[in-house]
Amino acid sequence: MPPSPTTVVGGGIAGTACASVLAEAGLPVRVLDRGRRPGGRMASRTLHDRTVDLGASYLTAEEGSPFAAVVGDWVARGLARPWTDTFAVAGPDGLRSTTTGPIRYAAPGGLRSLVADLATGLDVESGRTVAAVGAGPRVDDEDVPAAVLAMPDPQARRLLDADTAGRLLDDRPWEPSLAVVLGWPERRWPADLHGAFVHDDPAVSWVADDGDRRGDGAPVLVAHTTAEFAAAHLADPDAAAGPVAAAVGRALRIDVPPAWTTVHRWTYARPAEARSEPFALADGIGVCGDGWSAPSRVQAAWTSGTALGRALLTA
Repeated sequence: MPPSPTTVVGGGIAGTACASVLAEAGLPVRVLDRGRRPGGRMASRTLHDRTVDLGASYLTAEEGSPFAAVVGDWVARGLARPWTDTFAVAGPDGLRSTTTGPIRYAAPGGLRSLVADLATGLDVESGRTVAAVGAGPRVDDEDVPAAVLAMPDPQARRLLDADTAGRLLDDRPWEPSLAVVLGWPERRWPADLHGAFVHDDPAVSWVADDGDRRGDGAPVLVAHTTAEFAAAHLADPDAAAGPVAAAVGRALRIDVPPAWTTVHRWTYARPAEARSEPFALADGIGVCGDGWSAPSRVQAAWTSGTALGRALLTA
């Protein structure tokens, strides 16, 4: 029997970046993901005949960084596009001002398409739920050269024995969020909105103009809730649609309710505080993701997975 490959558990951008480093070096590697296709929290879903981004809203790339070269390649091939550097600031009383920052990039095919591009040529097994990763290392009942857990800390901790989890992870909390998609027959907000940070609202913290983000002008907004509001609605996320729609209506002065809504629950949306270290590795078991390489963002997840892959090559 041929030896088992290095096994990456989690098919988000961190896991696929880690696996890509190993595959490019000629090492046997596979990615096991419980979802139907790679993407993780860079999730996109087809709703009303179009793709909607439900997880990460955009990505940024620090100038001169290795990730900037990856993003530049995506842009050159039409997989990503510069979106905007300006967002609105809103509150329960409506739009207040604008704020400018780095260029945010979006993907016409949804951010999940970028993870799928990274996964091209990799051995990816979707719909595979892993029960345990332990000393050896072992993934379920199989000995492997190395195992990588590319996922939020609480999910990784459930797969690891207490001793290994204690060596690799600490007890820092992760925050939940709900992504609420709101669709109208026609646009009812400013054409140059792009997105809005919502302050002083108990339900909503951020709203993205998905039609503007994707470039097709569809009258669709995606609202992301506060952690406190999400925690109160994790057991029944669909009940959040009404209060979130009302909050978005107040913030953007939309006086007509949406024609349809969809709610997606993220129990572990983001770390309350990311680590500055790029990853953790002990006895052939590594963990990586956006909880590392602070601040938490898409670039951090890619950087974390890439760094862990390189460390495994020299381990």
